[in-house]
Amino acid sequence: MASVEEPASNAAFTGGDALMGMAALGKVAMALAVVVAIIFLCRLVLVRLGASRHGQGAVKVVAATSVGSRERVVVVEVQDRWLVLGVGNGRVSHLESLPSPPPADDSGVSAPEPSGFAKRLASALGRQASGSRR
Repeated sequence: MASVEEPASNAAFTGGDALMGMAALGKVAMALAVVVAIIFLCRLVLVRLGASRHGQGAVKVVAATSVGSRERVVVVEVQDRWLVLGVGNGRVSHLESLPSPPPADDSGVSAPEPSGFAKRLASALGRQASGSRR
């Protein structure tokens, strides 16, 4: 059996194929990066548009609580009325309509005094902070 040697030109050709394969892989990776960037930019635009449009609506959710696995009671404010709605299983039921309370005036109201536990926790944290400064 005689050994068959490849000509030098054939060996150089296989190196060129590897280089062309790497170039194709680079192009595919760059195209994927561009597509992912476009997706993130679209998401950013939609979030910003949705947030600005949501804040200008005439309906504001005041409170909501769950009363079952799929049922909720929701209080929404529409103009000067609060509507108490029952929401569940694809249905919305009007339960009650109330006048909206006047806005609270916080100018003369101070923060309530902390309870016993809150006071003890604050003093313990104060001692710990002063002890760590020494």
